[in-house]
Amino acid sequence: MVSGAGVPSEAGLRLAEALVFASAEPVPARVLAQLLPEGDDAEAVLAELARRYAGRGVELVWVGGGVQFRTAPDLAARLRTVVQQPRRLPRAAMETLAIIAYHQPVTRPEIEAIRGASLSQDTFDILLEARLIMPQGRKEAPGRPTLWATTAQFLASFGLDSLSALPRREDLLSEPLPQR
Repeated sequence: MVSGAGVPSEAGLRLAEALVFASAEPVPARVLAQLLPEGDDAEAVLAELARRYAGRGVELVWVGGGVQFRTAPDLAARLRTVVQQPRRLPRAAMETLAIIAYHQPVTRPEIEAIRGASLSQDTFDILLEARLIMPQGRKEAPGRPTLWATTAQFLASFGLDSLSALPRREDLLSEPLPQR
């Protein structure tokens, strides 16, 4: 059954709900669009699904360029005692991840220069294993060093829809940036 203009069909809503529920990664609207019945608009389906789940125990949220079901924010703290938390990243890994997020694509020597300290291979291994960073080609410079960037998993892990959702660097600093 094809729905009216802009009104998603129940079949489309059920299919979207099942797809998002079954997926371990955020589901982009373009992926959903390929599966929907003719006449259903992916954006309209997702908007209606988000409306239906608003205020429930799980909510449909935009993260990492797609949608996922997430625990309602007001319930998350109560569930932390029973749901196993992923391990926390060491300080050096968090610093490295922040530098990559704000300066990507960036080389290891550039990261070390910004941090003011050398990086161990373990730091990169932790971030790679957690699928938070990935190689993004090579820089056109002597030695052609690897360029590093964040991944969709980074966005999903930090509840971001895109890199533009990162807080501004200026807002994170206790002292203003020097004027150039």
